[in-house]
Amino acid sequence: MSDLQAFILGLIQGLTEYLPVSSSGHLTIASNWFGLENGEQNLTFTVAVHVATVLSTLAILWKEIVWILKGLFRWEGQLNKEQQYALCILVSMIPVGIVGVFFKDYVEYFFGSGLFLVGTCLVVTALLLIFSYYADRQHEHHKREITLRDAFVIGLAQAAAVLPGLSRSGSTIATGMLLGNKKDKLAQFSFLMVIPPILGEALLDILKAMKHGTEVATAGISTEALLIGFVTAFVSGCVACKWMIHLVRKGKLVYFGIYCAIVGLLLMLSVE
Repeated sequence: MSDLQAFILGLIQGLTEYLPVSSSGHLTIASNWFGLENGEQNLTFTVAVHVATVLSTLAILWKEIVWILKGLFRWEGQLNKEQQYALCILVSMIPVGIVGVFFKDYVEYFFGSGLFLVGTCLVVTALLLIFSYYADRQHEHHKREITLRDAFVIGLAQAAAVLPGLSRSGSTIATGMLLGNKKDKLAQFSFLMVIPPILGEALLDILKAMKHGTEVATAGISTEALLIGFVTAFVSGCVACKWMIHLVRKGKLVYFGIYCAIVGLLLMLSVE
């Protein structure tokens, strides 16, 4: 992996982790164009850019995280707002935790990770974004807070997004909109709920690296390229996270749906 490739892949990871266009799908496309192995070969790079996006979330949403932590251990006779919010995040993690620990390898084996699958899932993402956009406009009254039931259903959407091309942020935010939740709360919740799963995925990748050996995990990548990918993913992640929160509040996700539909159909038609 060259420094330029590391820069481009880091940029794609940082932007598409938050924008509803699927980071895994776009990384698969980019890796295919570069002729890079999209699997176990560069696990260290994968871990680095995923951790970088987590740090970008912490950098942008640090006030919300501090708010949760301050109230998390304060008991008032009943659950306060901070504890309820943290409980919703915990509940949302259940589906993806089960899939990630027990079924991720089976899902990857059964569905694969080729360009046709990416294209198909991008089309599904497009339909979800477009449908949720028009469904949200029909809601006369939106829920004041995300409920535990909503959190679990949104978590199911996140678990389904292990498929490359099915956007994690797009699926979770669109699902929340279909459930009648306010847009301004969904982006924040979607980005906070993804922190533990991303760290968990990074841990699983580290365990894979230990299993296959350091030489396999770092094959074809220099320390310089690794650092470039990390920094690029962090900076672009900060920009995308802040931008996405603004876009969700303005209700402009439908344009990403159109983009996903075009790219997805082109991929499906290009695969022989």
